[in-house]
Amino acid sequence: MTLDGYVREFEAGGYEVTHVVESVCGGCGGRAFGVQLTDECAVRRTCLGCGAAAFMADSAEYWEDDDAEECACPCGGEEFAAALGVSCRPDGEVRWVSVGLRCLACGQCGVYEDWKIDYSPSSHLLTLA
Repeated sequence: MTLDGYVREFEAGGYEVTHVVESVCGGCGGRAFGVQLTDECAVRRTCLGCGAAAFMADSAEYWEDDDAEECACPCGGEEFAAALGVSCRPDGEVRWVSVGLRCLACGQCGVYEDWKIDYSPSSHLLTLA
């Protein structure tokens, strides 16, 4: 299954995923990342090509370096393709986000984090994959 398909099927929060946006490094166009999570539903990806780091969705607001842990696949791989799955309300505002990762070593997909968005405007989160 593709990462897009996996994130859509997962339906974080029980909501239909209306958009899946693949992560692409803004610095070099890379699509391979190391990924860190915190207990506060925050995700940061770091490009393996150029080292540029970026927060996914609204993670910058909740990020704490002391709480961050590296993501790892059950196979031990720590290099991923990443995508942001988004469920939007009828008015186009975001209601729920999920972060899907595909291990570049074995191809296994998983949703590593998801959280509710309870504020507006929030449609800008679609640009923060």
